[in-house]
Amino acid sequence: HAYTPLTVQRAIAAGARCIEHGHLMDDATAGLMAEKNIWLSMQPFLSDADSVPLTGPSRTRQLQVFAGTDGTYALARKHGLRTAFGSDLLFSPVLAMRQGTMLTHLARWYTAPEVLAMATATNAELLGLSGPRNPYPGKLGVIETGAFADLLLVDGNPLENITLMQDPGRNLLLIMKDGRIHKDALGLAAAK
Repeated sequence: HAYTPLTVQRAIAAGARCIEHGHLMDDATAGLMAEKNIWLSMQPFLSDADSVPLTGPSRTRQLQVFAGTDGTYALARKHGLRTAFGSDLLFSPVLAMRQGTMLTHLARWYTAPEVLAMATATNAELLGLSGPRNPYPGKLGVIETGAFADLLLVDGNPLENITLMQDPGRNLLLIMKDGRIHKDALGLAAAK
């Protein structure tokens, strides 16, 4: 977890292969990340709605992060950084419900297909660096025998309207993980 150019550069020098956050990095640091093929796992924090409210000096830093988000994504695009969709919001039930909205924030810098790929196949590729702890040691991103059967059926076309991902409760009609159905609003499992 590093935000400033100095902390990002220290992490790279220490052998880190992925930088979490990086919201305050500069052009030279982004260039170093590109040169060393270092991943960036970032959250599109834009306002108070995207995070837990902070006070005092932490609030000052939080506002810097909000202000730095746009520039860091621009640097990631400029330098072709391998960028993952990260989230630190797992421990707040209220903010966890906003992950779909935060995903749609990425449309400021990426196309809808790029956003969807980042949150799925690209994130899985990053997790593949986990070695023996890799949660996805099989084929990803394809529908074929032997591949992970992870599928989402969306009510609409998120390639044309990424905001469909803001309301997964309404717009995700089918959720399948490892071939097991976890949500079936269409009754497909009963039709077997």
